Order: sequence, then structure tokens, then C-alpha cells
Amino acid sequence: MADYQAILDQLRNGEVKSILIKKSDFLHFREHLVKDPQFKHFRGVAKQGGDVEYTFLENPRS
Repeated sequence: MADYQAILDQLRNGEVKSILIKKSDFLHFREHLVKDPQFKHFRGVAKQGGDVEYTFLENPRS
């Protein structure tokens, strides 16, 4: 299992521009994502095949 909190921290800190979460890992990743205090700053875009690409926004989404 990947260290999802570290992945979220890298995205938040600007170490990476985006992350790609595979369809098979999505539910495990989402458990960590929704618990994050800055949850609304993460933007996920679904890709063909069920993968999701996440980016970090400076302003929270509504």
C-alpha cells in the first residue's frame, strides 16, 4: 500500500504538479483524501479507464 499522506503532502507543497491514482487504488486513496483538512483544495479529474488525476488548488473549490 502506498503512503497516501506523503503523496498528498507532496502535491500540497508543490513538489509535484499532479498525481495519477489508478482505478484499483482509488478507494484506498479517497479514505485519506476526505480526512485531509484541505480536502476542498484537491481537484480530481477522471480519465478514461477509471484513473483520476489530482491537482492542488490555491483557492478551495466550492
